[in-house]
Order: sequence, then C-alpha cells, then structure tokens
Amino acid sequence: MNEVILKIENLSKQYRLGTVGTGTLSHDLNRWWHKVRGKEDPFLKIGDVNDRSTKGASDYVWALKDINFEVQKGEVLGIIGKNGAGKSTLLKILSKVTGPTTGSIKSKGRIASLLEVGTGFHPELTGRENIYLNGAILGMNKAEINAKIDEIVAFSGCERYIDTPVKRYSSGMTVRLAFSVAAHLEPDILVIDEVLAVGDAEFQKKAIGKMQDISKGEGRTVLFVSHDMAAIQNLCTELLVLENGKSIYQGKVVEGIDLYLKGNRSIDNKSLLKIKNRVGDKTSLFKSVSFSSEYKGKMYSKTDKIYSGSKVYIDIELKNILTTKRAIYIAMDFVDSRNIPVMNISNEFTKKPLYSKGEFSTIRFEIPDFNLRAMEYLISLWGGEVGTAGFDYLQNEVKIEVIETDFFGTGSIPRAKQHGYFLLHNNCENI
Repeated sequence: MNEVILKIENLSKQYRLGTVGTGTLSHDLNRWWHKVRGKEDPFLKIGDVNDRSTKGASDYVWALKDINFEVQKGEVLGIIGKNGAGKSTLLKILSKVTGPTTGSIKSKGRIASLLEVGTGFHPELTGRENIYLNGAILGMNKAEINAKIDEIVAFSGCERYIDTPVKRYSSGMTVRLAFSVAAHLEPDILVIDEVLAVGDAEFQKKAIGKMQDISKGEGRTVLFVSHDMAAIQNLCTELLVLENGKSIYQGKVVEGIDLYLKGNRSIDNKSLLKIKNRVGDKTSLFKSVSFSSEYKGKMYSKTDKIYSGSKVYIDIELKNILTTKRAIYIAMDFVDSRNIPVMNISNEFTKKPLYSKGEFSTIRFEIPDFNLRAMEYLISLWGGEVGTAGFDYLQNEVKIEVIETDFFGTGSIPRAKQHGYFLLHNNCENI
C-alpha cells in the first residue's frame, strides 16, 4: 500500500508589496485584535492574483493560493511553471525557511533542501565544517556524519578544497558540495530548486543519476523544480504545474509538460489571424494551416491529426496585404513535448521560391513519409522574401497530433516510449 509522506492542504502565502507590516498602527491593532479572538486576519481577505506582468490594485499579493497535493514515499514530484509562479515560495515553505499564511503541511521524516547557491553554508567555515554543520541541522550525530563524509567529498569533486572556507568557492563548486551534502545525509524528503543549472553538464548528469538512485533504490522522496523539461521528463514520476500562485495541473509528466509549453492556451489552426503575438512587416499574414494524410490508400483531409508513416499534405493559407505577385519562402519548425526541435520544413532548402498573388493564396507542402513518433507537436511558422526579415512569424502557434502506425512494416506498432527522428524529404508547390 502506498504511503503518503507529504500532504499539503489549502496552502496559501500572502505578501505585502513595498513596506513590511500593515503600515499603520490602527491596522496592526486591528490584526492583533482579530488574532487574540481567534478570528481570521482581516487583511487576508484582500489581495491580487500573483501576476508579475500586470499592475495590481492592491498592496497585497498571493504568492500561493489554495495549493493541495500529496506525495507518496519514493515518488519524484516535478514542479514547473513560469518565473514568479510560486515554485520557490512553495519549496521555502516546505523547507521551513518561511511559514505559510494559511493551510497546513504534514510530513514524515527529515527534509533536506537545496534552494539557492550556498543554502545552509556559512561562508567563513570550510567545506568539511559545513558538512558537519548541515548534518547537525538535519539531526544527525557526529558518528553518522563521519560514516558518510568520504562519500560526500568524493561525489562533490571538491576534495582539494574541502578544508578551504567556502567563501572562496566558485558558485559551481558550492553547488556541487551543497548537493552532495543534501543527497548523502539520508533525508526522507530531498527538495531541490533549479540551482543545479549552475553546475556543469557532467555534474548535472551525475546529480540526476543520484536523485534517481535516492528515489528508486533507497525509496526516498524528491521534490524537483527545474526549467529543463528533458530533466523533468527523465527524472520525475509525477508533475505539478503552477501558474500565478495556483495549481493548474497535477498528474502525468508528459501531459503536464504539454500544458506548460502551450501556456494553457487553446490552439486553433484555422484561426491564426486572431493571434496578436506575431513578428514581421505584416505585408502577408498566416491565416490558417490544415493537414491531410494519405494512409493505407485512404485520404484523411483537413484535420489536426495525421498518421505516422503516411504521405502528408500541409496547406498554408495566407492573407496578403500586399497583393502583387512576389516570390516567397515558408519555413516550419516542429518541437516536441519537451520543446526540443525535431524537424524543419522549408522551400529554402530547394532554393525554389513559391509565388503569392491576390488577397488570399494557399501554399502546399508534400511529405512522402512523415515518420515522427506519436505525440503532439507545436509548429512555428515563418514567411518572407529573399533578403528580408520576413512578413510574418508565429512561434509555437500551430498544433498537430501524430498517431502511431506500423510505419516500419514489421506487423507491429513501435513502443510509445521509443525515440527516434528520421530524415524527411519534402516537395513544395502552389495549388
């Protein structure tokens, strides 16, 4: 039976912008009077949503609002969201760096945290002394730390400098030692913020491997915040997505990453003219994109789903502000659920321009063998003339879902987890 090791109920954190406190004696007395009577703080009833990009009407802001989730023992929970979504605030509350405004946290066992470069380190103490200091904070005795110290130093790769004050360490060395301490002193819950990005590629790979060992081999729990979607997908078993201080998703990792990358927006390939976030001189605009696939002799027309391994037609409709005939190039960039580029299609490769004329024109791309694996992809569109910055550019505003098929002709469908991207050939023509 699964054991819940961490439970968060109705967790909220409110901050006052500008000065600390209520600002007036009457407000302080009002807050104190409500508190002694066991009443709710009257200033908690006001406050804006934590949207850092807009100017609020209140001096109070909810960094977190009504967060609820449970974490099972041995689970790796990824936490993602835009800057200012509340990720670091949540981890600071869990690590008891700060307290919640409302709500409760129930946990079992020791929590070790790595939130910022040098978290828990005293700059005047040596690396070795800081290892003992961190162990004592976690409740370990000297004998327990002695049994682990050689392993901690070896993993950190800082053995030559272990008896040097950490104020002389680089940020990368500090993170190496801090992570090594947090990971090896046997916490029941390991909390890691995106501080690992400071380390080099070799250490990041080493750290992720250690976190996998902690969760799978030792049955310990990890909470991991990162903007690296590849690391999130490879490491985490569950995902929490935060937006403006609120939880908008908790569940499977791939679905959560898709939601985050799409920005929780609805994509309509047929109504691209509604999109305001576009770049270019706007002499032509992308109006719509539609996909057709020819699979097993049957044509599936004008859908947002195509079959892998089939012949695919991509029809791009333009609205031309400049209606005179001109030679243009079109490019499409495909990214997968981790925002990793997987394919580019363009008539720039063939050095054969397409021709646009009139108020509306349609360009067709033909791909004989569309062999991307099954998942949703986002597509960026660029259009322009030779030697120009382009008339229109839409980033990740088109969506296509690929359905898995037996495109190898082996009689079986490839596994969903199989990775592999194939060189595609494309022909471009007017219709």
